[in-house]
Amino acid sequence: MCGTGLCNEDGTRIQLRGMSTHGTQWFSQCVNDASLDTLAGDWNADVVRISTYVQEGGYETDPERFTDLVHRYIDMLTARGMYAIVDWHMLDPGDPNVNLEHARTFFTAVAERHSGKNNVIYEVANEPHGVSWQTIKSYHEQIVPVIRAHDPDAVVLLGTRAWSSLGESEGSDESEVVNDPVDASNVMYTFHFYAASHGQEYLNTLSRAADRIPMFITEFGTQNSAGEGANDFAMAQRYLDLAATKKISWVNWNFSDDHRSGAVLTPGSCAAGSYGTGSLKEAGLWIRDRIRTPDDF
Repeated sequence: MCGTGLCNEDGTRIQLRGMSTHGTQWFSQCVNDASLDTLAGDWNADVVRISTYVQEGGYETDPERFTDLVHRYIDMLTARGMYAIVDWHMLDPGDPNVNLEHARTFFTAVAERHSGKNNVIYEVANEPHGVSWQTIKSYHEQIVPVIRAHDPDAVVLLGTRAWSSLGESEGSDESEVVNDPVDASNVMYTFHFYAASHGQEYLNTLSRAADRIPMFITEFGTQNSAGEGANDFAMAQRYLDLAATKKISWVNWNFSDDHRSGAVLTPGSCAAGSYGTGSLKEAGLWIRDRIRTPDDF
């Protein structure tokens, strides 16, 4: 970290751009040597977010299996010179404290195993909602030390209120975080947007926040907030323009062949092992172009 930015080991401010997996309980077949070679070599992505759902058939059903998947994916990304975001994808219930003990176990295991690596970033609460910022902050201040005990220098990404909208989706704004930040160093705050649902007011909130606190867009789509429907590429481009100007890193949702328009691959692509441009939906072609040549748009 340097100021409000993400910096490499040389102290140079950087902007990471890449993709998020879908939930590994559903789409682990889309994460393999061929697909990661495509992301690294053809898309020029430098980060992949590993989405480990806690509920919905995820981590809580088989902690060992889902932890092992994270280990394997981190090793695969490391071999390709890519950053790995370890996403604790708590969604429902919206209070991250419900899963606190699971999170302690999970992040202890991951941080112990990968503490020697310099490419692992931890996202400790995907989309908190329905609870106060103070409640979310309390969770963060309990879980960050769990990671720090084994990986003292890693960047930790902190979920914000109202589905990581800095409170915007529940009638607040960035001031609650700016005025009452988490008591920890080397942390960044997350912002999620879906361009067809989240317009200028959300963009303004992100812009103001990025001047005051370190921000990372760990999830976004060009569709509506369900990752479905028509693409609003014009609004999405405004977000990416802002991110380029302020060097805010971003990760798109999602690299899978789900039927929804927000999944970049056409259905059946993963089973066929087909990850080329001929297997990409409209949103996939658009986001690939922006990862490959970010300054040309």
